[in-house]
Amino acid sequence: MKIGIIVAEPEEHEAIEKIVEIKSKKVIFELMFTEAVIDSKEIILVKCGIGKVNAARTTQLLIDKYNPDYIIDVGVAGALNPMLEIGDIVIGETLVQHDFDITAFGHTKGYIPGIGERIYSDEELIGKFEQAIDNKKDRNYKIEKGTIASGDIFCTEIPMKDKIYAKFNAQCVEMEGAAVAQVCDLCNKPFMVLRSISDKPNGENTVAFEQFIKPSSEKCANLLREFFKEL
Repeated sequence: MKIGIIVAEPEEHEAIEKIVEIKSKKVIFELMFTEAVIDSKEIILVKCGIGKVNAARTTQLLIDKYNPDYIIDVGVAGALNPMLEIGDIVIGETLVQHDFDITAFGHTKGYIPGIGERIYSDEELIGKFEQAIDNKKDRNYKIEKGTIASGDIFCTEIPMKDKIYAKFNAQCVEMEGAAVAQVCDLCNKPFMVLRSISDKPNGENTVAFEQFIKPSSEKCANLLREFFKEL
């Protein structure tokens, strides 16, 4: 089994590297693809960089060059659901691009021609992940399954947070997941998006993001380690 893992930030990449056994590294178009193993599964890890274009480009390269069985996009996000706290986990059951707007042509906000408004993660992957993390007895954080909203802006303002939450009923907001999802959908590649909350958009959440991106990334990585045992 070969699994592609995409992250955006150095801290997220470092957290995944700590849980795998690295075999080799290869640079393709200035992207570093790390070939590794964990629990007899072959892992291809790559850091895409920030934003939807970077995420889409990297996803397509990963599929073209390595053809993984599954792709998992993992990292941190800002909470939209007021019940979520820093360190809580969101499983992206559906993905939306909150900044895709062709409402001038009669479509709803987020609607993408040929795709629709929402892209759905692989149900089998989500089910296996939920089963794996249900076995953790020392859990002191919430796990929510729902919509993750992506856009090419780091959400800091409360009015924007409230608008995205109201329109899409999204659990959290970030900058890459829905782009990974769109490419996977177009390529018929099963995928899942996983996020750990690093901040809560409130006008000053850049400070919280910088403070909590590392521990939040490590929490995602540790949950993935449990997941790979069951996969």
